Amino acid sequence: MDTKPIERYTVTEEGYHPFLIQDGWQVAQLNYMEAQDIQNIHRLDVHHHTDEVFVLLQGDAVLIGAVLHGDVPTFSVERMQPKITYNIPKDSWHNIAMRPGSEVLIVEKSNTHVSDFEFFPLTLEKRKELRDLVEQALTENIE
Repeated sequence: MDTKPIERYTVTEEGYHPFLIQDGWQVAQLNYMEAQDIQNIHRLDVHHHTDEVFVLLQGDAVLIGAVLHGDVPTFSVERMQPKITYNIPKDSWHNIAMRPGSEVLIVEKSNTHVSDFEFFPLTLEKRKELRDLVEQALTENIE
């Protein structure tokens, strides 16, 4: 049997890339792409069958959480710190805002990106509110 005791993965392209998919779970890397720039975030998403774990590898990123009250989201934002593991519980609305050069590692159930997502579009007013919150988080000092 010819197996390697250590596997190595490198993801350099922009965007979301699941690269290690195993029995029921996957590891992916999200590298900055224009859709994740705070100026371009226009929706939230939710996963009904998995938590989603985020770890900042490099750069600046802000996790966005939201609770819907009818069709009105109330946002929570947190600037990510390197070496901290963040979890978004299943059934929680969320997104992530990134600056160019940012890279985030994601762990979740396998095939989440294929079949376990729902989107909630943001109004222009809510997009502006979210941009202001994220920009404020990016200018605050990290503890």
